Amino acid sequence: MSRETVVRIGVLSWLTVVWIALWGDLSVANLLAGLAVGALIMVALPLPRVPVNGRLHPLSMVELIVVATYYAIESSLQVAWFAVRPAPPPVSGVLRVYLSTKSDLVLVLCTDLLNLIPGTMVLEIDRRRCVVYVHVLDVSSDAAVDKFYRTTRRLEKLLISSFERHSEWRSSTPPPEVFP
Repeated sequence: MSRETVVRIGVLSWLTVVWIALWGDLSVANLLAGLAVGALIMVALPLPRVPVNGRLHPLSMVELIVVATYYAIESSLQVAWFAVRPAPPPVSGVLRVYLSTKSDLVLVLCTDLLNLIPGTMVLEIDRRRCVVYVHVLDVSSDAAVDKFYRTTRRLEKLLISSFERHSEWRSSTPPPEVFP
């Protein structure tokens, strides 16, 4: 079975699960309706093809999931503390993060992870320069800013080791044409 077929089955399955969750009732009729609506969405609104190179590294992926979950829980507790503490709100700001990812897929996954961590929100992505601008809830001290950058670097490193190890990566875009 080709990678494209596996991806299509995965997307159809996900759309079906979302349909059933929206209706709140697991029944044969909802399952069939979810499959039909999912197939209609896939045909009427196709997603662009994203070139995927390299291999998935399961051990790095498990470490990525554990670390991202830890950061999300830690950040949730921090945001909750900021909400209930008897003090003014923290100083927030926008920080620029230079990433070293090579593929669009890993760049999107990195920005998605940053958005999932409470207290951060990606505002802009500059793909050409591989830069993201992130709104961070707490930039009140150098330690808080350094912690954000350490967190971002660790997530980026784990994403690269999970999806695009430099030794295995090759560009899916054709080399530029050279004219004599």
